[in-house]
Amino acid sequence: MVEPRPFAVVSGAQVRSVLQGNEKKVRDLVEDAYRMHGEGRTVNPPSYFLRFPDRPSSRIIALPASLGGPDGVDGLKWVSSFPSNVESGLPRASAVLILNDPNTGYPFACFESSIISAARTASSAALAADVLTRDRPRPTRIGYIGTGLIARYVHTHLVGTGWDFSSVRVHDLSSSSALGFKSCVDGEVLFGSAEEVIRSSDVVVFTTVAASPHVHDVSWFAHNPLVLHVSLRDLSPEIILSSFNVVDDVDHCLKADTSPHLAEQQVGNRSFVHATLPQVLAGGVTVPSDQPIIFSPFGLGVLDLALARFVYDSIAASGTLQVVPDFFAELSRYGTTR
Repeated sequence: MVEPRPFAVVSGAQVRSVLQGNEKKVRDLVEDAYRMHGEGRTVNPPSYFLRFPDRPSSRIIALPASLGGPDGVDGLKWVSSFPSNVESGLPRASAVLILNDPNTGYPFACFESSIISAARTASSAALAADVLTRDRPRPTRIGYIGTGLIARYVHTHLVGTGWDFSSVRVHDLSSSSALGFKSCVDGEVLFGSAEEVIRSSDVVVFTTVAASPHVHDVSWFAHNPLVLHVSLRDLSPEIILSSFNVVDDVDHCLKADTSPHLAEQQVGNRSFVHATLPQVLAGGVTVPSDQPIIFSPFGLGVLDLALARFVYDSIAASGTLQVVPDFFAELSRYGTTR
Protein backbone atom coordinates (compact mmCIF):
# COMPACT_ATOMS: atom_id res chain seq x y z
CA MET A 1 0.00 0.00 0.00
CA VAL A 2 1.22 3.51 -0.85
CA GLU A 3 1.82 5.49 2.33
CA PRO A 4 1.55 9.28 2.48
CA ARG A 5 4.54 11.24 3.63
CA PRO A 6 4.63 11.89 7.38
CA PHE A 7 2.91 15.18 8.14
CA ALA A 8 5.28 17.91 9.37
CA VAL A 9 4.74 21.30 10.98
CA VAL A 10 7.32 23.94 10.06
CA SER A 11 7.62 26.86 12.45
CA GLY A 12 8.31 30.46 11.55
CA ALA A 13 11.67 30.19 13.30
CA GLN A 14 12.64 27.31 11.01
CA VAL A 15 11.47 29.19 7.93
CA ARG A 16 13.50 32.23 8.95
CA SER A 17 16.61 30.12 9.60
CA VAL A 18 16.49 28.87 5.99
CA LEU A 19 15.57 32.11 4.19
CA GLN A 20 17.40 34.76 6.19
CA GLY A 21 20.63 35.75 4.48
CA ASN A 22 19.68 33.64 1.45
CA GLU A 23 18.24 36.49 -0.63
CA LYS A 24 20.02 35.55 -3.87
CA LYS A 25 18.72 31.98 -3.71
CA VAL A 26 15.21 33.24 -2.98
CA ARG A 27 15.43 35.58 -5.94
CA ASP A 28 16.46 32.67 -8.20
CA LEU A 29 13.52 30.59 -6.96
CA VAL A 30 11.09 33.45 -7.55
CA GLU A 31 12.48 34.08 -11.04
CA ASP A 32 12.19 30.39 -11.93
CA ALA A 33 8.58 30.32 -10.72
CA TYR A 34 7.73 33.41 -12.77
CA ARG A 35 9.29 31.89 -15.86
CA MET A 36 7.34 28.66 -15.34
CA HIS A 37 4.16 30.71 -14.93
CA GLY A 38 4.85 32.57 -18.17
CA GLU A 39 5.42 29.26 -19.95
CA GLY A 40 2.08 27.86 -18.74
CA ARG A 41 3.64 25.28 -16.41
CA THR A 42 1.73 26.40 -13.33
CA VAL A 43 -1.87 26.44 -12.17
CA ASN A 44 -2.72 29.64 -10.32
CA PRO A 45 -6.50 30.14 -9.95
CA PRO A 46 -7.99 33.42 -8.76
CA SER A 47 -7.51 34.19 -5.10
CA TYR A 48 -10.58 33.79 -2.92
CA PHE A 49 -11.50 36.53 -0.47
CA LEU A 50 -13.28 35.96 2.82
CA ARG A 51 -14.70 39.31 3.93
CA PHE A 52 -16.62 40.31 7.04
CA PRO A 53 -19.61 42.70 7.15
CA ASP A 54 -18.73 43.76 10.68
CA ARG A 55 -14.98 44.21 9.85
CA PRO A 56 -14.93 45.71 6.36
CA SER A 57 -11.21 46.57 6.37
CA SER A 58 -10.19 42.99 7.18
CA ARG A 59 -10.03 39.93 4.95
CA ILE A 60 -8.59 36.44 4.74
CA ILE A 61 -7.43 35.24 1.33
CA ALA A 62 -7.01 31.72 -0.02
CA LEU A 63 -4.36 31.27 -2.72
CA PRO A 64 -4.47 27.76 -4.24
CA ALA A 65 -1.70 26.93 -6.68
CA SER A 66 0.27 24.18 -8.41
CA LEU A 67 3.89 24.39 -9.47
CA GLY A 68 5.01 22.06 -12.24
CA GLY A 69 8.36 20.59 -13.07
CA PRO A 70 10.13 17.43 -11.89
CA ASP A 71 9.78 18.48 -8.26
CA GLY A 72 6.24 19.80 -8.63
CA VAL A 73 4.06 20.53 -5.65
CA ASP A 74 0.50 21.65 -4.99
CA GLY A 75 -0.73 23.74 -2.10
CA LEU A 76 -2.67 26.55 -0.54
CA LYS A 77 -1.74 29.73 1.31
CA TRP A 78 -4.31 31.09 3.78
CA VAL A 79 -3.31 34.66 4.57
CA SER A 80 -5.12 37.24 6.66
CA SER A 81 -4.92 41.01 6.36
CA PHE A 82 -6.15 42.85 9.45
CA PRO A 83 -4.94 46.48 9.21
CA SER A 84 -6.14 47.23 12.74
CA ASN A 85 -3.36 44.97 14.03
CA VAL A 86 -0.90 47.77 13.33
CA GLU A 87 -2.46 49.92 16.06
CA SER A 88 -1.54 47.32 18.67
CA GLY A 89 1.95 46.71 17.33
CA LEU A 90 1.21 43.44 15.52
CA PRO A 91 2.05 42.97 11.84
CA ARG A 92 -0.95 43.44 9.58
CA ALA A 93 -0.74 39.98 7.99
CA SER A 94 -0.46 36.42 9.24
CA ALA A 95 -0.45 33.22 7.21
CA VAL A 96 -0.22 29.46 7.07
CA LEU A 97 0.60 27.35 4.03
CA ILE A 98 -0.16 23.72 3.22
CA LEU A 99 1.86 21.63 0.76
CA ASN A 100 0.20 18.65 -0.94
CA ASP A 101 1.91 15.69 -2.57
CA PRO A 102 1.00 15.82 -6.31
CA ASN A 103 0.98 12.00 -6.49
CA THR A 104 -1.48 11.27 -3.66
CA GLY A 105 -3.05 14.64 -2.87
CA TYR A 106 -2.21 14.14 0.80
CA PRO A 107 -0.91 17.20 2.64
CA PHE A 108 2.59 16.67 3.97
CA ALA A 109 3.53 19.97 5.61
CA CYS A 110 2.00 23.00 7.29
CA PHE A 111 4.12 26.15 7.49
CA GLU A 112 3.90 29.34 9.45
CA SER A 113 3.95 31.36 6.27
CA SER A 114 4.09 35.07 7.05
CA ILE A 115 7.87 34.99 6.51
CA ILE A 116 7.51 33.02 3.28
CA SER A 117 4.88 35.51 2.12
CA ALA A 118 7.02 38.53 3.04
CA ALA A 119 10.13 37.02 1.44
CA ARG A 120 8.45 36.16 -1.86
CA THR A 121 6.82 39.61 -1.99
CA ALA A 122 10.12 41.34 -1.33
CA SER A 123 12.05 39.12 -3.73
CA SER A 124 9.46 39.72 -6.44
CA ALA A 125 9.97 43.47 -6.01
CA ALA A 126 13.76 43.13 -6.03
CA LEU A 127 13.65 40.98 -9.17
CA ALA A 128 11.40 43.53 -10.89
CA ALA A 129 13.74 46.35 -9.89
CA ASP A 130 16.61 44.55 -11.61
CA VAL A 131 14.91 43.59 -14.85
CA LEU A 132 12.91 46.81 -15.30
CA THR A 133 15.97 49.06 -14.93
CA ARG A 134 18.50 47.02 -16.90
CA ASP A 135 18.37 49.54 -19.77
CA ARG A 136 18.61 52.55 -17.43
CA PRO A 137 21.43 53.88 -15.26
CA ARG A 138 21.36 51.94 -11.99
CA PRO A 139 19.06 53.83 -9.57
CA THR A 140 20.78 55.03 -6.40
CA ARG A 141 18.06 56.88 -4.48
CA ILE A 142 15.21 54.93 -2.88
CA GLY A 143 12.09 56.07 -1.06
CA TYR A 144 9.56 54.12 0.97
CA ILE A 145 5.94 55.12 1.43
CA GLY A 146 4.91 52.90 4.33
CA THR A 147 7.58 51.41 6.57
CA GLY A 148 6.19 48.20 8.08
CA LEU A 149 7.40 44.62 7.89
CA ILE A 150 7.11 44.37 4.08
CA ALA A 151 9.17 47.54 3.59
CA ARG A 152 11.86 46.04 5.81
CA TYR A 153 11.86 42.82 3.79
CA VAL A 154 11.97 44.69 0.46
CA HIS A 155 14.97 46.70 1.59
CA THR A 156 16.72 43.58 2.91
CA HIS A 157 16.16 41.74 -0.38
CA LEU A 158 17.32 44.67 -2.48
CA VAL A 159 20.53 45.04 -0.47
CA GLY A 160 20.95 41.26 -0.31
CA THR A 161 20.86 41.02 -4.11
CA GLY A 162 23.44 43.70 -4.75
CA TRP A 163 21.68 47.05 -4.57
CA ASP A 164 23.51 49.99 -2.97
CA PHE A 165 21.71 53.26 -2.31
CA SER A 166 23.17 56.72 -1.84
CA SER A 167 20.03 57.89 -0.04
CA VAL A 168 17.07 56.28 1.72
CA ARG A 169 13.96 58.38 2.31
CA VAL A 170 10.79 57.38 4.12
CA HIS A 171 7.27 58.59 4.75
CA ASP A 172 4.84 56.97 7.15
CA LEU A 173 1.80 58.26 9.04
CA SER A 174 3.21 56.46 12.08
CA SER A 175 6.42 58.02 13.38
CA SER A 176 7.16 54.94 15.49
CA SER A 177 6.96 52.74 12.38
CA ALA A 178 9.28 55.07 10.49
CA LEU A 179 11.79 55.07 13.35
CA GLY A 180 11.59 51.29 13.57
CA PHE A 181 12.38 51.03 9.87
CA LYS A 182 15.33 53.38 10.33
CA SER A 183 16.90 50.94 12.79
CA CYS A 184 16.94 48.26 10.05
CA VAL A 185 18.82 50.38 7.49
CA ASP A 186 22.57 50.87 7.36
CA GLY A 187 23.34 54.55 6.90
CA GLU A 188 21.27 57.69 7.13
CA VAL A 189 17.50 57.65 6.66
CA LEU A 190 15.76 60.91 5.70
CA PHE A 191 12.14 61.62 6.62
CA GLY A 192 9.77 63.69 4.52
CA SER A 193 6.32 64.14 3.09
CA ALA A 194 5.02 61.71 0.49
CA GLU A 195 5.69 64.31 -2.21
CA GLU A 196 9.25 64.92 -1.01
CA VAL A 197 10.03 61.20 -0.86
CA ILE A 198 8.62 60.51 -4.33
CA ARG A 199 10.21 63.49 -6.07
CA SER A 200 13.62 62.72 -4.53
CA SER A 201 13.75 58.98 -5.32
CA ASP A 202 14.72 56.97 -8.37
CA VAL A 203 12.96 53.92 -6.89
CA VAL A 204 9.72 54.44 -4.94
CA VAL A 205 8.36 51.55 -2.89
CA PHE A 206 4.74 51.58 -1.70
CA THR A 207 4.07 49.20 1.19
CA THR A 208 1.09 50.76 2.95
CA VAL A 209 -2.23 49.47 4.26
CA ALA A 210 -4.17 51.98 2.12
CA ALA A 211 -7.56 50.75 0.92
CA SER A 212 -7.95 53.44 -1.76
CA PRO A 213 -5.70 55.84 -3.71
CA HIS A 214 -4.08 58.62 -1.69
CA VAL A 215 -1.49 59.80 -4.24
CA HIS A 216 -3.07 61.72 -7.11
CA ASP A 217 -0.57 64.23 -8.53
CA VAL A 218 0.97 62.97 -11.78
CA SER A 219 3.65 65.68 -11.63
CA TRP A 220 5.29 64.02 -8.61
CA PHE A 221 6.50 61.32 -11.02
CA ALA A 222 7.83 63.65 -13.73
CA HIS A 223 11.39 62.37 -13.20
CA ASN A 224 10.26 58.89 -14.41
CA PRO A 225 11.11 56.74 -11.40
CA LEU A 226 10.63 53.02 -11.00
CA VAL A 227 7.63 52.50 -8.72
CA LEU A 228 7.33 49.20 -6.86
CA HIS A 229 3.63 49.39 -6.11
CA VAL A 230 3.59 46.47 -3.69
CA SER A 231 0.51 47.57 -1.72
CA LEU A 232 -1.48 48.01 -4.96
CA ARG A 233 -4.04 50.63 -3.91
CA ASP A 234 -2.00 53.81 -3.40
CA LEU A 235 -2.01 55.41 -6.85
CA SER A 236 -4.85 57.19 -8.63
CA PRO A 237 -5.98 55.92 -12.04
CA GLU A 238 -4.48 59.06 -13.61
CA ILE A 239 -1.00 58.08 -12.40
CA ILE A 240 -1.47 54.51 -13.62
CA LEU A 241 -2.67 55.70 -17.03
CA SER A 242 0.30 58.05 -17.49
CA SER A 243 2.90 55.35 -16.77
CA PHE A 244 4.38 52.17 -18.24
CA ASN A 245 2.64 49.40 -16.32
CA VAL A 246 3.98 45.93 -15.56
CA VAL A 247 2.03 43.41 -13.47
CA ASP A 248 2.76 39.86 -12.37
CA ASP A 249 -0.48 38.49 -13.87
CA VAL A 250 -3.12 40.62 -15.59
CA ASP A 251 -6.24 38.77 -14.44
CA HIS A 252 -5.03 38.53 -10.87
CA CYS A 253 -3.98 42.15 -10.58
CA LEU A 254 -6.99 43.82 -12.19
CA LYS A 255 -9.54 43.04 -9.49
CA ALA A 256 -10.40 43.81 -5.86
CA ASP A 257 -10.19 47.58 -6.45
CA THR A 258 -6.45 47.72 -6.98
CA SER A 259 -5.23 50.90 -8.66
CA PRO A 260 -4.93 49.12 -12.04
CA HIS A 261 -8.44 47.75 -11.54
CA LEU A 262 -9.75 51.28 -10.90
CA ALA A 263 -7.95 52.46 -14.04
CA GLU A 264 -9.61 49.68 -16.03
CA GLN A 265 -13.01 50.73 -14.71
CA GLN A 266 -12.30 54.32 -15.71
CA VAL A 267 -11.23 53.67 -19.31
CA GLY A 268 -13.08 50.42 -19.99
CA ASN A 269 -10.09 48.44 -21.26
CA ARG A 270 -6.72 47.02 -20.23
CA SER A 271 -4.52 48.53 -22.91
CA PHE A 272 -2.60 50.53 -20.28
CA VAL A 273 -1.07 47.26 -19.00
CA HIS A 274 2.00 47.00 -21.16
CA ALA A 275 3.56 43.73 -19.97
CA THR A 276 3.75 41.05 -17.33
CA LEU A 277 6.96 40.41 -15.45
CA PRO A 278 7.30 36.92 -17.02
CA GLN A 279 7.12 38.58 -20.45
CA VAL A 280 9.88 41.01 -19.49
CA LEU A 281 11.99 38.14 -18.16
CA ALA A 282 11.54 36.32 -21.45
CA GLY A 283 13.06 39.30 -23.27
CA GLY A 284 10.07 40.20 -25.40
CA VAL A 285 9.39 43.67 -23.97
CA THR A 286 11.22 46.98 -24.34
CA VAL A 287 10.91 49.08 -21.21
CA PRO A 288 10.94 52.83 -21.97
CA SER A 289 13.19 55.34 -20.21
CA ASP A 290 10.92 58.36 -20.73
CA GLN A 291 7.99 57.25 -18.54
CA PRO A 292 7.48 56.24 -14.93
CA ILE A 293 7.55 52.45 -14.65
CA ILE A 294 5.02 50.96 -12.25
CA PHE A 295 5.28 47.34 -11.15
CA SER A 296 2.04 46.17 -9.49
CA PRO A 297 2.39 42.59 -8.16
CA PHE A 298 -0.83 41.04 -6.88
CA GLY A 299 1.17 38.09 -5.56
CA LEU A 300 1.04 34.61 -7.07
CA GLY A 301 0.57 31.50 -4.96
CA VAL A 302 3.15 29.63 -7.05
CA LEU A 303 5.87 31.86 -5.57
CA ASP A 304 4.88 30.79 -2.07
CA LEU A 305 4.99 27.15 -3.13
CA ALA A 306 8.47 27.54 -4.60
CA LEU A 307 9.85 28.98 -1.38
CA ALA A 308 7.96 26.55 0.85
CA ARG A 309 9.28 23.56 -1.10
CA PHE A 310 12.83 24.91 -0.74
CA VAL A 311 12.36 25.43 3.00
CA TYR A 312 10.88 21.93 3.42
CA ASP A 313 13.71 20.27 1.48
CA SER A 314 16.34 22.20 3.45
CA ILE A 315 14.88 21.27 6.83
CA ALA A 316 14.33 17.65 5.78
CA ALA A 317 17.96 17.43 4.67
CA SER A 318 19.07 18.74 8.07
CA GLY A 319 17.04 16.06 9.86
CA THR A 320 15.05 18.58 11.90
CA LEU A 321 11.54 18.14 10.49
CA GLN A 322 8.93 18.24 13.25
CA VAL A 323 6.66 15.34 12.30
CA VAL A 324 3.21 14.85 13.85
CA PRO A 325 2.85 11.12 14.66
CA ASP A 326 -0.42 9.49 13.61
CA PHE A 327 -1.68 12.65 11.93
CA PHE A 328 -3.46 10.44 9.39
CA ALA A 329 -5.57 8.01 11.41
CA GLU A 330 -7.52 6.41 8.54
CA LEU A 331 -5.23 4.99 5.87
CA SER A 332 -7.05 1.77 5.09
CA ARG A 333 -9.88 2.03 2.59
CA TYR A 334 -11.84 -0.73 4.28
CA GLY A 335 -10.91 0.02 7.85
CA THR A 336 -8.89 -2.09 10.26
CA THR A 337 -9.72 -5.78 10.49
CA ARG A 338 -10.30 -6.86 14.09
